[in-house]
Amino acid sequence: MLVVPAVAALAASFGWAAGIVLAQSPARAVGAFEFTRIQLIACSAILSVICAILGYWSTVAWENWLAYAASIGIGILLGKLAMIECLRRGGPRRTELLLALKAPLVAVMAFVWMGETISAPGLIGGAVILSGVVLAICFAGPAAKESDPVDGSLGVVIVLGIGAAACQGAGYSLMKPVLLAGTEPLAVSAARLTGAAFLISIIALWPNGAFRSDTEMTPGLLFRIILPGFIGYGVSSSLLLYAFANLNAGMAAILGSLSPVLVLPLIKLQTGVAPHGFAWAGAVLAIAGTSLMIFY
Repeated sequence: MLVVPAVAALAASFGWAAGIVLAQSPARAVGAFEFTRIQLIACSAILSVICAILGYWSTVAWENWLAYAASIGIGILLGKLAMIECLRRGGPRRTELLLALKAPLVAVMAFVWMGETISAPGLIGGAVILSGVVLAICFAGPAAKESDPVDGSLGVVIVLGIGAAACQGAGYSLMKPVLLAGTEPLAVSAARLTGAAFLISIIALWPNGAFRSDTEMTPGLLFRIILPGFIGYGVSSSLLLYAFANLNAGMAAILGSLSPVLVLPLIKLQTGVAPHGFAWAGAVLAIAGTSLMIFY
């Protein structure tokens, strides 16, 4: 296995861990739809300019437009809306745990759609990683529980989280043929975001109160909305797409699913309270599984 793509997937995990911690407060302030709309428009503009400067638009394989359309609608729009609503209702710890299901879901998708298989060490490493993720989240300690109050039904939170994981996993899997055709990962991210921004802007024209926010927008709030989006869409998504292009899809998804573990030190920095010892034990398991997948 190539080390660089594996490290890229791990870096994507850290980016999402930081982004989801930063996103919780502004998402609760403005609502899932408005939060998603602002992020998509701002981040698509930023990435489009970057791709124009670097000349990446010329690498886009536009003949795969159907894959782009499906990835935009399923992976970004539906996946993002479900994730943000899950975050608003269940908090970052539960959201990240449910998003960890993306790895086995993508592995199944890759097997069904692409006929991909994972080696025995990869399967063992993946099982160890997922075991560590579950242990880390389930025993994340009182600080995490206080930061993750459930707003409404836990069942709704679970459905939203699983739906987000499935949609995001499908969105990334659909892009693998495009990446193999030579499209730059950053250009793929920019194209997906631009399409999603256009689509959600059209939806926002519908005069429905569900698409409006009563919270007054300030420069500070706008920055707090855009920053986690850029970390997630611009940096982490591009890194994971690079990993998908150079690794087995299921393996890349597993390595890109460590954000629940990486959230733990961020919780310590944010609250000053260290997570439970079992949470750190889960992190050690995740690291061991990651090492097994990278070096074997």
